[in-house]
Amino acid sequence: MHYRFVRDSFWGRLAYHLSGHKVWTHPEEQPDYVIPEKYTEEYKAQMFDKESVDIVPEGDADTSETLGVNSSKIVVDWDGEDDPENPFNWPLAQKIFFIGEIVFLTTSVYMGSAIYTPGVDQIMEEFNISQTIATLPLALFVIGYGLGPMVFSPLSENAIFGRTYIYIITLFIFFILQIPTALSRDIASLCVLRFLSGLFASPCLATGGASVCDVIRKPYVPVGLASWSLGAVCGPSLGPLIGSVLTVKGGWRWTFWFMAIISGSSFLVLSFFLPETYGKTLLYRKAKRLRALTGNENITSEGEIENSKLSFSELALDTLWRPIEISILEPVVLLINIYIALVYSILYLWFEAYPIVFFQTKHFTLVELGVSYVSIMIGIWIACAIYIPIVRKIFTKKILNDEDVAPEVFIPMAIAGGVCMPVGVFIFGWTSSADIHWIGPIIGGAIFAAGAFLIFQTLFNYLSNSFSRFLASVFAGNTLFRSVIAGCFPLFGHALFTNLETKKFPVAWGSTILGCITALMILIPVLFYLNGPKLRARSKYAGDGK
Repeated sequence: MHYRFVRDSFWGRLAYHLSGHKVWTHPEEQPDYVIPEKYTEEYKAQMFDKESVDIVPEGDADTSETLGVNSSKIVVDWDGEDDPENPFNWPLAQKIFFIGEIVFLTTSVYMGSAIYTPGVDQIMEEFNISQTIATLPLALFVIGYGLGPMVFSPLSENAIFGRTYIYIITLFIFFILQIPTALSRDIASLCVLRFLSGLFASPCLATGGASVCDVIRKPYVPVGLASWSLGAVCGPSLGPLIGSVLTVKGGWRWTFWFMAIISGSSFLVLSFFLPETYGKTLLYRKAKRLRALTGNENITSEGEIENSKLSFSELALDTLWRPIEISILEPVVLLINIYIALVYSILYLWFEAYPIVFFQTKHFTLVELGVSYVSIMIGIWIACAIYIPIVRKIFTKKILNDEDVAPEVFIPMAIAGGVCMPVGVFIFGWTSSADIHWIGPIIGGAIFAAGAFLIFQTLFNYLSNSFSRFLASVFAGNTLFRSVIAGCFPLFGHALFTNLETKKFPVAWGSTILGCITALMILIPVLFYLNGPKLRARSKYAGDGK
């Protein structure tokens, strides 16, 4: 494990402060550190004696004007383009390990959304409630992790907080909440605890993609996001598989004991080995160390300057309002949010449709029902195997060759994914009859999942390349849209299928409605492909990534 992974982790930072900066020290605190001249009082005095110029990071002459910096301030930057403290310059093995940590964190919390669904019948019997009410804890969890990022993700873009503290503190609260959830004695307490669990599970679900982008330069962002998304998209499908085994062997409460075990393990590992990666936070801390080392109070950082220009109330308003503003007032973001919300909603409707098809109609056992959800993961893995080579050819190689690549380069794959989804939904619905082999709906589910993955990846990359300056806020707004809408869908999903069922095809007509809607939504990526540059040109938040 590299030194900086422990040094910049939650416990590493705590030990650093409690020891009076004597444990897990930084390069600036080493005896052999040579202070760059631009950070010393003498250099500053010489510069102002010779000529009145702004002192800013090397290679960034417009920084003071852009940030509104007083000419006496010295804005801290990395020590050269190859500074090893810059996450972009980490060795490949460290980047892979870090992304693996984020994937592990995302999966370990994301599977919690639907892990209890195989035990719905047991909950209905124990609490004497209807199926709709028994599904409410699923909806509230999803809504909770849609609301959480509206606070946590913008906070992670503030230099004072950064990403790691928010990840670890919320993960610990999520872990603790699983204990009373497993001990719930009525549906009301179960619903409240599930909502709170979703709320504190949320940071990695929206900010995880931004963390990946913290360590990967622009040419490799699509591959990094795809790796993270495998955990994010497979998590909800993995939940029912594990949940079915736990429900059969130990009852529905054991699904939450399992979540306590896995989230607790995640907390123990990541609190020691998950480093801070947000550039503004790292430079904010570096500026504080340089001020202490040199005594030069004019040393500052970009994050400090941004915060100093706002009062606390203005800072809070800016932090909390930004994701909402981007989501509502940016047409590109709004349309993408609506599309992904629909995709996400159908994915959660599967938790209603799969039991009808495989448990009730095809008479699978509960564990076999859980295994049927693996078809979704297979579709995702196949789509990923197709997606990565294509995106490498059309995006990564061109960027490495210094060619200009517009975000619209991802849209043809989004259109292909948009075509796969209704095809998969129609196959799933119209092969659900008892006298048709079970492989039919399995294939339909896999095709839909493949299309959904392509939609997620291409449109997320479209967002990350169009709105890179406020990526966590953009993803937070997206998470709110898709989670609140998707959280409501399971509540009427059972009624949608059962009220339209026929004797032979129990979910066909309900699936047909969903298939027609997804077919119409293909118009959204087509619109971006034809008019994307014009839409982005009118945006005040759009901007190129690194």
